[in-house]
Amino acid sequence: MSPVSAEAATDPVAAKKPHLRAGSGRIEGLLARFHQIRDFTSALCAGLEPEDCVVQSIPDVSPTKWHLAHTTWFFETFILKKFSPGYRSEIPQYAYLFNSYYNAAGDMHQRDLRGLISRPTVREAKRYRASIDSHIDNLLSKADEKLLDEIERILILGFHHEQQHQELLVTDIKHVFAQNPLYPVFREDTARHSERIEERRSTDYRPNRFLDFEETIVAIGHEGRGFAYDNEGPRHRALVQAFSLASRPVTNGEYMAFIEDNGYVRPEVWLSLGWMTVNEQRWEAPLYWKKHDGRWWNFTLSGFRPVDESEPVTHVSYFEADAYANWAGARLATEFEWERAALDCPIEGNFVDDENFHPRALSNSENNKGLRQMFGDVWEWTRSAYSPYPGYRAAPGALGEYNGKFMCNQYVLRGGSCATSRSHIRRTYRNFFQPEKRWQFTGIRLARDPQ
Repeated sequence: MSPVSAEAATDPVAAKKPHLRAGSGRIEGLLARFHQIRDFTSALCAGLEPEDCVVQSIPDVSPTKWHLAHTTWFFETFILKKFSPGYRSEIPQYAYLFNSYYNAAGDMHQRDLRGLISRPTVREAKRYRASIDSHIDNLLSKADEKLLDEIERILILGFHHEQQHQELLVTDIKHVFAQNPLYPVFREDTARHSERIEERRSTDYRPNRFLDFEETIVAIGHEGRGFAYDNEGPRHRALVQAFSLASRPVTNGEYMAFIEDNGYVRPEVWLSLGWMTVNEQRWEAPLYWKKHDGRWWNFTLSGFRPVDESEPVTHVSYFEADAYANWAGARLATEFEWERAALDCPIEGNFVDDENFHPRALSNSENNKGLRQMFGDVWEWTRSAYSPYPGYRAAPGALGEYNGKFMCNQYVLRGGSCATSRSHIRRTYRNFFQPEKRWQFTGIRLARDPQ
């Protein structure tokens, strides 16, 4: 049975597909999951105007319209064109416009020029999505077991690919909105954030604690029949020496102390390339922070508001995370230490499903229960370079370019963020970015060697 079928078979979306063959539970499960994910992408865009969806603020950011079309191109290219006899693209030029980096799939439009493409319009991009969705419905509803066996693996990869772009859509529109002096609101904060800040000011928050882990040999990487990306394997053994890991991520208030201690102008705590970047980019604080009337404020997807000192600090680069750790007399964890520590942690937390779109603060009671916030809230930088596991080989063809081609000059992050889907994350999930990147919900958890 499909690894998604049991979860999706009870989804109400399945009931909306009366054309499916009776008793075709596997097909119903896959289609229910397909529409659930596609519908959530649409839901994320529900409050956006067409003008919001076409802006590209930096080369790393893609317009919302492009995300809508690219995720559709994925299903068209790797499923319909391959498995649907007689299928022909309605607009063949979309293959050039909405390819991202799959060289084996053909030529592609220049990444940093995506914001210059006014056509197709947002409406046409949505029409493209609806058309491909209909073709996928028809293909799957008529598929026999043999065809499903061929399609299923790629279809599930497409689900997770779209969930990755849902996260990018959220972080990209945040960067776009942050450039606007009007500070548009993506989603209203219904929890009265300012009142929560005032309430927490009178609370005595416990300091960050360190939990000790003994030296051991652990199995690293994914195992089992469920979905995982190829970069999460092969599963292998690794010696993890004794270490200590902080009970929670570094907070805004703790990071403020680093700023106030002239952390951004002390070269001794920075890597050489980090120090160069700080000075070239004139960084003085995390991305989206601004000082107003002597107080730090930050831009969030719910608008511009005072920094909450008890929330996990986010939108910091690897360079900033490493500098803070040096200043604090600690270091960042390796990805193997992180995975070893996460083995007994439930995969629960503040994910995009909750639609908070921002890291949340721990309460006192939550901060007294071992490791907290290992999943959700903020991606945690590790000190591990993104490189292949022993025995790794990228798959042939365009889909083999998904992860392996990026294994150079990047660092691994673990745990997911408030923009990640709960069903998308795993203990073995390896995210990766260049060390200077800050537009994702990236944060810091400290580690240290035995004292």
